[in-house]
Amino acid sequence: MAAVPDVDRQAAAAIRRVGEAATGNTLVVAVSGGPDSVALLRSLLRLSGPFGLTLHVAHLDHDFRGEEAVEDARFVAALAEDLGLPYTIEKQDPTEYQAGRKITSFEQLAREMRYSFLSATARRVGAVMVALGHTSDDQAETVLLHVLRGAGLHGLRGMSEVAPWPWPRGVRDVSLFRPLLSVTKADTAAYCHKLGQAYRMDSGNLLPRFTRNRVRGELLPHLAAEYNPRVRESLLRLSRTAALETDFVESEVDRHWPSLAGQSDGLVSLDLTALEALHPALRSAVLRRAYAVIVGDTRRLRESHVTEMLRMIEGADSGANVQLPEGLVLVRDYGYLRLAKEDRPLCPFPALEGEYVLEVPPRIGEEKEYFVGGWKVRLRAEESLTPSPFPEQGSGVFPGGPPPAAEADGFRRTGKFSFAAMGIRLSLRTWHGGDRFRPLGMEGEKKLQDFYTDTKAPRAWRGRIPLLVSERGIAWVVGYRIAEWAKALPDGRAGNEVLWIEMSFAG
Repeated sequence: MAAVPDVDRQAAAAIRRVGEAATGNTLVVAVSGGPDSVALLRSLLRLSGPFGLTLHVAHLDHDFRGEEAVEDARFVAALAEDLGLPYTIEKQDPTEYQAGRKITSFEQLAREMRYSFLSATARRVGAVMVALGHTSDDQAETVLLHVLRGAGLHGLRGMSEVAPWPWPRGVRDVSLFRPLLSVTKADTAAYCHKLGQAYRMDSGNLLPRFTRNRVRGELLPHLAAEYNPRVRESLLRLSRTAALETDFVESEVDRHWPSLAGQSDGLVSLDLTALEALHPALRSAVLRRAYAVIVGDTRRLRESHVTEMLRMIEGADSGANVQLPEGLVLVRDYGYLRLAKEDRPLCPFPALEGEYVLEVPPRIGEEKEYFVGGWKVRLRAEESLTPSPFPEQGSGVFPGGPPPAAEADGFRRTGKFSFAAMGIRLSLRTWHGGDRFRPLGMEGEKKLQDFYTDTKAPRAWRGRIPLLVSERGIAWVVGYRIAEWAKALPDGRAGNEVLWIEMSFAG
C-alpha cells in the first residue's frame, strides 16, 4: 500500500510531464467527495507551492440521489473552506437537460452535464486544465468496457493523462488532466486515512443498472478469482501497449495526411489511390482522423463504423455511402472519399443559382470584376504576349478535376482565352440538361454529362461546377477544361489578343 509521499510523487511526476500547461497556472479540481477526488485535491494542495498551482474546487449535484447528493455538496464546500480554497458548487436538473439533448442513457447524461459544468467553471476562473481523480482501477475498467464493446486499438488505450475536452464540442482552451492514473483506489483511500481526511461514499457506484458498476463489482472480481488474479495489471499493460502503438500510428497519419487529404469548411476529401497504398492499420487511422476533423472527437465512432468505412475503399461503387454518428455521411465518388455532414453538400463550390451576365472589357488593358453567387470573377483583356495579370494558382486546363488539396486553398483558377472568340457578353451558370461541350484538344462536341463522366467529376459536384458560356457555347468548365474553340492563339499577330479570366471563392 502506498505511503503518503508515494501518491504525491505520482501526482508530481504527472505535473512535470504536463509542464507549462499546469505549472504556475490555475487548475480546477473536480471533487465528488469520494476518496479518489479528495486524495487528488489534498495531493495537489501539498504540491501547489513547489509547482505554483492555484486550485479551484468544483462540484456538481446532478439532483439524482436526493439528500445524499445534498450532503456530498455540503461536504465538498466544507472541505474547500477548511483548506482555504475557492469553490464552485451547482445543482442542475437532469430531467431538463435530458429533454433538451434527447439522451436516453443516464450515464451519458450525467457525463455531459458534469463536463459542461466543469468547462464553464474553468473558463470563468481562467483555468486551462481540469484535474480529475481517475485511478489505475478506473483505467482497467475502461479498457475492459472497450474490449466488451469491440473497440479497436484507440479504444484499448483507455484514458489519457492529458486529453482534449470531450464535451461540449468546440472547447479548445481547456484540457482534462488525470494525475492519478498510476495510483490505485486502495492507495487513495490509504492516503486519506493517513492524512486523517474524511471522504464520502457514493451509493450510485453500487447500482447494477450501470454497466461500469457491474464490470467493477462483478466481472473484474470474477475474472480475478477464476482466471487471473492480476487481471487489472494485465489490462493496464494492454492499455500502455495500445497507447504506444497508437502514438506511432498517429505520427504516420501526420506524415501522410497532407498528400492524401483535403479539408474545406466541414468537408474532408480523401484520395483513394493514396489510401489504397497505405497499410490497413493506417487506413483506419486516416478515416478516424477525417471523422475527428469534422466532429472534434471520435467518441461515438465505433470499430464497426470504421469497418464499414474501410469497405468503401475496397471496391464500392461510385455513389455508395455509409451513414455515421453525428449525422455524417461518407460517400465514394470516383477517385475520392468525401466525408461531411448529411445536410452539407459534398462539394467545396458555393451554390450558383440562376444565370449571371458578365460584360467583357471592351478594350485592351481594361479589367472588370463581378461577385456572383459566392464567386468572384475577374476579366482582363491583354495583348497575347502579355503574362497573366492574375496570380497563378491553378490552370484553366485541369483534366482530372481539383484534387483534395485544391479544396483547402480556397480554389482559384485562371483561364486564358481568345479575346475575339469570346465575344462581348458572357454568362455564368451551372449545368443544364442537354448541354454540349467541345473540350480542348477534341475535334467534336460531346454531351457535358459524358464529359463529367470521362473526367470523373464527382456526382455531388456536377450541379455546382460553374460554366462560363458565350454565344458560341460553353467556353470553360471551371476547374476542368476550356473549349477548343475558345483557346488563345500562340503568336502575337493582330487580332490574337487574349482574355484572362480568374474564378475564385468570394471572400
